[in-house]
Amino acid sequence: MRQNKCLKPRRTLVRRLMLLFIALILLSAWACSLSKPSEAPEQTASTPPSPTSPSPTPVPTSKDETVVAKPAQTVTNTARPPEPTPELMPEPTLKPTPELMPEPTLEPTPELMPEPTPELMPEPTPAAASNTQAESDVLLQPVVLLQPSDLRYLGAFRLPNGDERPKTFAYGGRAMTFNPNGDPAGPADGFSGSLFIMGHARMAYGELPDGNQVGEINIPAPLQANSPAGLAQAEFIQGFHNVAAGFFTEFEELPRVGMQYLDTPATGARIHLCWGQHFEPETPIATHAWFDPANLASPNIQGTWFIGNRSFYSVNGYMLEIPADWADAYAAGRYLASGRYRDGGWSGMGPALFAYRPWLDDSGTPAAPGTHLQETTLLLYENSSNTSNIERTLNGYQHPDEWEGGAWITTSSDKSALLFVGTKGTGAKYWYGFSNPAGSEYPCVAEDFVGQFDVCRLADGTPCPPEDLTECENHPDNRGWWSSSFKAQFILYDPAELARVAAGEMKPWQPQPYAALNIDEHLFLNPAGIEPEMLGVGVQRKYRIGDVAYDRNNDLLYVLELFADETRPVVHVWRLL
Repeated sequence: MRQNKCLKPRRTLVRRLMLLFIALILLSAWACSLSKPSEAPEQTASTPPSPTSPSPTPVPTSKDETVVAKPAQTVTNTARPPEPTPELMPEPTLKPTPELMPEPTLEPTPELMPEPTPELMPEPTPAAASNTQAESDVLLQPVVLLQPSDLRYLGAFRLPNGDERPKTFAYGGRAMTFNPNGDPAGPADGFSGSLFIMGHARMAYGELPDGNQVGEINIPAPLQANSPAGLAQAEFIQGFHNVAAGFFTEFEELPRVGMQYLDTPATGARIHLCWGQHFEPETPIATHAWFDPANLASPNIQGTWFIGNRSFYSVNGYMLEIPADWADAYAAGRYLASGRYRDGGWSGMGPALFAYRPWLDDSGTPAAPGTHLQETTLLLYENSSNTSNIERTLNGYQHPDEWEGGAWITTSSDKSALLFVGTKGTGAKYWYGFSNPAGSEYPCVAEDFVGQFDVCRLADGTPCPPEDLTECENHPDNRGWWSSSFKAQFILYDPAELARVAAGEMKPWQPQPYAALNIDEHLFLNPAGIEPEMLGVGVQRKYRIGDVAYDRNNDLLYVLELFADETRPVVHVWRLL
């Protein structure tokens, strides 16, 4: 049989192809072994994220509704606080910066902020919380709202005599706070503790640079009387002292002040101060401090600090204590709140409120002077410098409103509210100018400002008709914001709404009072007729109410009525049921 000559080359080709196929398989296996990832080691610790700063976002518009008191009800707080996150720190700059914070400890620590920069109403950022289980417990507790019917008026008492300024309560009463440990030798009459109250205000241009001195008084049992002469009179425990000597020296023209006593394991007993004035200084100046109340002659004042980068006009008019469980759940352990309302809406068109904490560690180390303390926004309405419209405001807002003090109520009967006290504009019209000798219902505008802004508005916020835009004849010289009528009021907020603001679930201008209480029936209303051109008369009486102090242990509310005992205030007392 003859051999096929083509068979051998074909077999050779097949063998070569098989060898090439085997080589490719081996090469592929070798390449896979080189590219296989090695196992990662077990993760034993986590690194916190890099610090960032939240950016302000625009505030949307909203239509206001009329304030209506809610009936007494049990409300379940459903606001959810954010997940715990590490505190944020600014990047270092070439400018001097506050000292760095220590490592986190069991005691909450304040945060440092960068140098202030202009900002519109910033979006609140969710506050870091310290204990998720504790937050859940707080959230599930039912909240019963305090109602106006729960405030029972007890009476009033007078402050100590003395008219020699600055050691006098005459033209004073702009700041007051309660000390639960004061007057331990006092009578067992149900009104334990003491009150720290500021006296005659500082006056500018060297006239009274050492005003706003602080004195401590006991608390006599309140009485109801037709005149201040029929009231019991308090006595000094500590006389007047200039606790802020050498501090806030630039704030002398119509000072705005607040005080809050706070005793914590970290700091011990301290009285915290806020301080401002009618107009913001050209150079930013810190507005907050604290002092030791045990000896007013040696107050050991610490500070001064800024509240974040907030407007000067929104932080330095009043102070209050935030209940610890609420502050731990929603405000990162910031147990102090400070705010202000500035007429004309320069602070925001309604009361403002920010939570803050000025100590660094569980030893109570104060933040370095000049520190910008990080804050939690709780309440902030739209600022009139941002808009010419009456929008995103307190319901029923008017530019002449006055809010002079606040207290966070938690009663022994488990009722709660955030309370503000002040003199509310309630007239059919309000205007910038003067009181009108022809009658309270007639505007008397400052004609020099007509055309620059809306100098007169109706109660609903719309501009007045052209015939109201005239300056009346023979008017007093005291120029400012006026309403055709005022009322002394308490307004009550639901703390659950502030929790939603702190958690970023609600805009800071959205909370509204759920109830209001007019208290004029209990006031003396300037029986001596002091300064009628400045204060106004009749339904146009301004500056009716000063600061408020709260005795949480005994359910007592203390409220200053200005110019009630000639030029001195008196203290009115309510029991919270």
